[in-house]
Amino acid sequence: MYRTHNCGELRIEHVGQTTTLAGWVQRVRQFGGLTFVDMRDRYGLTQLVFNQQINPELSQQAANLGREFVIQAVGTVAERSNKNPNLATGDIEIKVDQLTVINASKTPPFLVENETDGGEELRMKYRYLDLRRPLVQQNFILRHRIAQETRRYLDGLGFLEIETPFLIKSTPEGARDFVVPSRMNAGQFYALPQSPQTFKQLLMVSGYDKYFQIVRCFRDEDLRGDRQPEFTQIDCEMAFVEREDILQTFEGLLKHIFSYVKNYDLGEVIRMSYDDAMRLYGSDKPDIRFEMQFTEITDLAQGKNFKVFDEAELVVGIVAKGAADYTRKQIDELTEWMKRPQIGAKGLVYARVGADGTVKSSVDKFYTEADLKEWATRMGATAGDLILIVSGGAEKARKQLSELRLEMGSRLGLRQADKFKALWVLDFPQLEWSEEDARWVACHHPFTRPKNAATLLTADPATLKAEAYDLVLNGNEIAGGSIRIHERELQAKMFELLGFSPEEAEQKFGFLLGAFEYGAPPHGGIAFGFDRLCALLGGADVIRDFIAFPKNNSGRDVMLDAPSAIDDKQMTELCIQLNLKK
Repeated sequence: MYRTHNCGELRIEHVGQTTTLAGWVQRVRQFGGLTFVDMRDRYGLTQLVFNQQINPELSQQAANLGREFVIQAVGTVAERSNKNPNLATGDIEIKVDQLTVINASKTPPFLVENETDGGEELRMKYRYLDLRRPLVQQNFILRHRIAQETRRYLDGLGFLEIETPFLIKSTPEGARDFVVPSRMNAGQFYALPQSPQTFKQLLMVSGYDKYFQIVRCFRDEDLRGDRQPEFTQIDCEMAFVEREDILQTFEGLLKHIFSYVKNYDLGEVIRMSYDDAMRLYGSDKPDIRFEMQFTEITDLAQGKNFKVFDEAELVVGIVAKGAADYTRKQIDELTEWMKRPQIGAKGLVYARVGADGTVKSSVDKFYTEADLKEWATRMGATAGDLILIVSGGAEKARKQLSELRLEMGSRLGLRQADKFKALWVLDFPQLEWSEEDARWVACHHPFTRPKNAATLLTADPATLKAEAYDLVLNGNEIAGGSIRIHERELQAKMFELLGFSPEEAEQKFGFLLGAFEYGAPPHGGIAFGFDRLCALLGGADVIRDFIAFPKNNSGRDVMLDAPSAIDDKQMTELCIQLNLKK
């Protein structure tokens, strides 16, 4: 056999035993007549030792090993004289009697170690080497454990794991589809699914009342750190349920994952309406690991001849507790941070609450001490606190202050990666107006049930609320879902409100409308962003670190050099002619 133990397995109790190990050479070190080889596999690292005086030929063979050589070593487990407390196998070493080079390696283009010297693009090109690094391997062990615990929890509740197709029909609403030409149906195309949404609803119609799938999805959209053109969802649906059933079930899933994978008690998952989230945090996915809620002071700030506030639709601020000692230089730097194009603020007003309770502001000449104390009282600011205020159009000001709140949370050390807080955001708007399309579009998707379905065509579309919900973790949306429409008539009305003609609705979604005529039960569901969930539990900012073979920010696989052109024969078979214009 190639090995009797793995490289992370042997301990002090194995001293004296003969062992056979196989793995990769991490590094080779020579000290006097001794040669040490660190040997690595995905389980850990074990030190091999070769003695020049005992076996000079074997020692020379070890000295000639290169990084990432694949080797096999047979020897005796011995206690190390110089133990390494930072290594699981640090109490032992292997005195090698036999060494075999299974496969040599070229010199890697970067260090295959946790602290590597390779840039991201280089590591993406040689991803198979990057995946050998222990830190990266830990990401995929974590991902595996989350997937297994998800299956265990849902199976325990009677969910069935059912696969849905990857080659489907392109439908409107949502991101752009990736399309696949059909050779056997010239001029026609499949689409890759953005989610299994309609299929899981059809499974509810079919009587499979608890469905889930850990499934690959595809969206042709602009990329950033938490997006990839192909990604994975924990996709779920339940029949004969109301919103509360969904919230309880999948809050339970999240707590189960944290308990069994992180040994972490997530605690209470609070609930907040969309309107309150926007009012208090300026975001529909607030980070509630820290307070710093918004306070509106428009009525207190206006009418004092300070033009910036007097002309604003909204004057709103936050309190940074204990930050009154921020220097003028720090505040100026923070102001410039707010003026960046990404934020777009024209400035920043601040006020300090002194140890004696006095309030000093950057706009003192417009406001009396009594005015400023009114600000502090309403905002709950006390001695030693720093008040930060923005103003302008309501929507824009809230968005700017939301960014400032997160930045201050980071600067004050309030957003620790090992601390987790989750919440449900509920009662989202049903629709939003698209200036580009000059019509109403669904905020979630067109199958979401309105809270008051009877008023669908009579109410002001801007006032409609949806039976939709998002699960937010540390300021990141990790799951979203809704109670669905299950009646043909109501679904047809929704399509009508979204600007679909009856013919268009039938063409795009006739299969679903038809299914609703055959006894569709009430149903609802949710989908978790699996890659994002793994990244958050792993303390990472980007999901690429938790996808085995990710794309770069241009949507390219630099290892495979994909996408790429196909040959003329394939183009002819697919009846495709390129007409590229610059």
